[in-house]
Amino acid sequence: MKRTTLIVTTLLVAGAAGGYWALRWQPLRVVAEPPSRNTALDAVYATGIVESTLEIKLTPRTAGRLVALEVDEGSVVKRGQVLARLEDADLKSTVDEATAKALYADAQAQRLARLREAGLVSLDALERARADADAARASLRRSREQLSFMTLRAPADGVITRREGEVGDFIAANQALLYLSGTQPLRITADVDEEDLPRIVIGQRALVRIDAYPGRIFEARVAEITPRGDPISRSYRVRLALDKSESLSIGMTAEINVVIAERKNALLIPTTALRDDTVWVMNGEKAAKRSLRLGVKSPDKTEVLSGLSDTDVVISQPPADLSERSRLQRIVKP
Repeated sequence: MKRTTLIVTTLLVAGAAGGYWALRWQPLRVVAEPPSRNTALDAVYATGIVESTLEIKLTPRTAGRLVALEVDEGSVVKRGQVLARLEDADLKSTVDEATAKALYADAQAQRLARLREAGLVSLDALERARADADAARASLRRSREQLSFMTLRAPADGVITRREGEVGDFIAANQALLYLSGTQPLRITADVDEEDLPRIVIGQRALVRIDAYPGRIFEARVAEITPRGDPISRSYRVRLALDKSESLSIGMTAEINVVIAERKNALLIPTTALRDDTVWVMNGEKAAKRSLRLGVKSPDKTEVLSGLSDTDVVISQPPADLSERSRLQRIVKP
């Protein structure tokens, strides 16, 4: 009985050992692919807004109730065109009163001038009358100017992009009522991280993606770099001139890549294959580690400057337990 038990135990141990070594030497299934050739783009990424190169905030200089709106958002206007009117009945009465006083004072000055020629009044009386006439005319000009403040006119040709009031609203002095954008080409204003700013210079090419136009790339150039940054966001404002902006609208959001360097036919590997600056490649059924000199890196692809050839097969997602003793089975990337 003891002999039988010993034989059975030996067989169980031998079977367990065989299963262990079968699992131990079972090849690792890995996704592997050769490097690809494409353009490597070294760029600074930023986000921005499409805006007009000229935007004017139109505000009344005198408070009043809005009684007329001659334009709306999207209206194309010419310089000098009436855009809105505020209630001005009181000021019109003031102008009428000032006009009457100016006419009377002028008539008085002319009458005293004739009497002075006849020697019937003193020179001092004539000068006082002339001074009164000048003061009355100045008061009339001031009243007319205040009346003109109640009418908003376009200071330049452009498009009304925003309206902030309705007829009947009370508009305070210097409260924005309308926004006017000029007819000049549109631009993009972007916020660039302060760490990336030294890499950007005037004239650099930029590639722009607009959410409203998926799959389309717009060309732009760096036109301005503001000398003062925002200490809170730690960014600087960069303005880009668009080569073609006829299909864009003010206020659209944009993703910008300012091109620092561009290399054609660069050797690229999946970024997921990297472990610091090394990768695993397939050497037959074995794995081999390679040290690389890297170039431009993106979330998807990384440029290889040296250490790899087109014929190497790179393990795209190397397992954590991969070693040079591991046996491999390649899975072609779907």
